[in-house]
Parts: sequence; C-alpha cells; structure tokens
Amino acid sequence: MRSVVVVGAGLAGTMASKTLRELDGEVRIDVLGEEPEPYYPRPNLIEFLSGRLPYERLFAFPGSWHERQRIGLHLGSRAARIQADAKTIETADGRTFPYDALLLATGCRAFMPPIAGAGLEGVFCLRTLGDALAILDRLRERTRVAVVGGGLLGLEIARALGARGAEVRVIEVFDRLLPRQLDDEGAAILKGQIERSGVAVRLGTVTERILGDDRVRGLRFKGGEEVEAELVIVAAGVKPDIELAVEAGLRTEKGIVVDDRLETSRPGIFAAGDAAEHGGRTYGIIPAAFEQSRAAAHNILGLDLPYRGTVPSTTLKVAGVHLTSVGLAVPEEDGLEVLTDKAPDEGLYKKIVLREGRLVGAIWMGTKKGASEIGRLVAAGKDVSGFKRELFKDDFDLTGI
Repeated sequence: MRSVVVVGAGLAGTMASKTLRELDGEVRIDVLGEEPEPYYPRPNLIEFLSGRLPYERLFAFPGSWHERQRIGLHLGSRAARIQADAKTIETADGRTFPYDALLLATGCRAFMPPIAGAGLEGVFCLRTLGDALAILDRLRERTRVAVVGGGLLGLEIARALGARGAEVRVIEVFDRLLPRQLDDEGAAILKGQIERSGVAVRLGTVTERILGDDRVRGLRFKGGEEVEAELVIVAAGVKPDIELAVEAGLRTEKGIVVDDRLETSRPGIFAAGDAAEHGGRTYGIIPAAFEQSRAAAHNILGLDLPYRGTVPSTTLKVAGVHLTSVGLAVPEEDGLEVLTDKAPDEGLYKKIVLREGRLVGAIWMGTKKGASEIGRLVAAGKDVSGFKRELFKDDFDLTGI
C-alpha cells in the first residue's frame, strides 16, 4: 500500500488529503500539523475575534472527520527534517514517518518587520488560533489598539476589534489602503467607509518604534509624533515557510519551486498552497491553494492533472464593505483601457480593465451583485468590447455572457 505524508494541516494540506482519499480508498495518508488544533479556515479567526463566531464553530470538519476518512492526523507535530534518500520525515518530538510521496503544504508565517520594541508584551501578529486567543485575553483589560498595516488582514482585524468595543487606529505606510487590490480612487472610497465605522486610519506613516518598558504604551512615528496604544497588532504580510525545504536541499526562491505537476526539484516530493512557487509566483490566496492541492493529489497518485496557474482574485468583506478584486485590477502596463463607475457616498466603486476589448481585471466594491460573474468573465478573458459600459448596470444580465 502506498504511503503519502502531508506536512501541514491547513487549507492546502487538508484539501489535498481529502482529495487523495476521494481518489484512492487504500492509500495511507498521514498529516502532520504543527498547531494543536485541526483545520480551521483562517478567515474564521476574524469572525472569532469579532465575537460573531463561537469557538466550537471555528473548525471546518467535525472532530471525527479524519478518523472516518482514515486519515492519520498528528497534531502538535512539527516536521523537523526530511531524509529524502531514505524517504522519511522526522518530527521535532523524534517520530519518523516513511513515505512514498511527500506533500509540503507548510503555508506561511507572519512577517514581523524590524520595528524597535516589537518584543514588548502586548505586541502580536495574527496567524493562528493561539494568536487570536492571546489577543482576546489582552483585550479584556486594554482597549486602545493600534494595527500596523492597512492591507486585507489589518483592516479585518480593525473591524473585528472595533466590534468588541475597542478604540482602533490603523497605521499604513503606503499612501492608500489595500495597495495590491485597489487603485487610488477605490482606496479613498474605502477609507471613508472605514472611518465612518469608527476606525481611525492614518496613511503614509512609518512606525519607527513601539513604546514601552515591559509592556506596550504607544507608537512613535518617523518624524517624532507619538500616539498611545495598549495593544499593537502588526499586520505587515506573510512569508512562505520554506525552512524545511531549504534544509532538504530542494530548490527554493520566494517559495518552494514546483513544476506544472506541483512536484519540487526532488522527485516524489510535492508542494502546494502558500509555500509553493509556480511559474515564478507565490499566490497566498485561497483559490490557488484549492487548485494546487487538488492537482497535487492527482499527480501524487499518477493521475495527470497539470496546474496552469490561478487568476489572482480576492473576494471578501473588508470592514463591512464587500470587495472583489480580480486579475490586473491595479495595472502597471501601458495600452490598457480602464473604465470606472462610482457612487462615493454609497461606498460603491466599479472598475474594469480591458486589453484589446478583453477583460483582464476588475474591482467591484460596495456590492455583491455581479461580483462573482465579473470575476468569472475576467478569468475567461471575455471580449466585452461591444457592451463594456453595460457591465456596470445593475439590471444587465452578466450570467449569459
């Protein structure tokens, strides 16, 4: 019987093991999870922080799911060393797992920039359930919060803690929010909506130091200005967790380099999810993790399913505002046609980007109506040159295109 070991019990690792079992009822599957809890969708952490989602509803599957699927789940098991020649992997607590195929779904780790004072009590990143529990414990006594980072995660953290009654300030180094997903115009509309919800936003500001002796008492910005804060959450992005792959001698760049079969430079070892780099790109988005994990599972079993890349797409609710950003939403190349439609007072902003009449990017903010359809059209590169302005109309049927 073939044996597959999956390193990582997050989205990619869980979906890969689920797909493996669906495809093969006999293959042995062992999943090594570094956290003590089974798989939970990371967006659930935000709803948990806000108080809208109870602890018991965090998790994607019932507690008996892995056992019923005959998947060996080993929680609190950090993979420490790959012995590629022997086809074994060792955990930090000394256990050894043999494999015929190995899937690295190690994900990302939170990035902490070199800010003086980052080691003080009361400074957090949010990446795991353990982080969320520690933040909530701190919030019981101290409610003045500074979130360093105005990206997706930072804004969602701000919304969640604001819902708990905290006084929240967001500090962003760039001159606009969501610089990867929104252009200047859309970002300005979003900023207005966020501030109306009670969250203060400060743009173009460099955090130079986190102030305090033993515990946090505030921030100092470049230029010398200071603000008070009792809790600081740094949301400055993530870095692919490639340490295990580097030590094993696999080819790595930004992530673990894989081919169209999601196989690494070492035959029999695959990678998927946030840690994988395909075609020079790491994605860090849920759709890519789903597609890569399914493709990797097929290819591990010898069922050829090439992975051709994922059209970048973000669909979520940012501080209560629905947002879809897909494809070349903020293009840097010349020769593209850009059309917009907006109603700033209502928080509405729509944008399409076309190359020779074909959709290559879009922003849909302030409404869910038509968002999934516009994402599908961008992914397909549809020619909409004959009715491009009609796409913005609420009564225009996007489903038949």
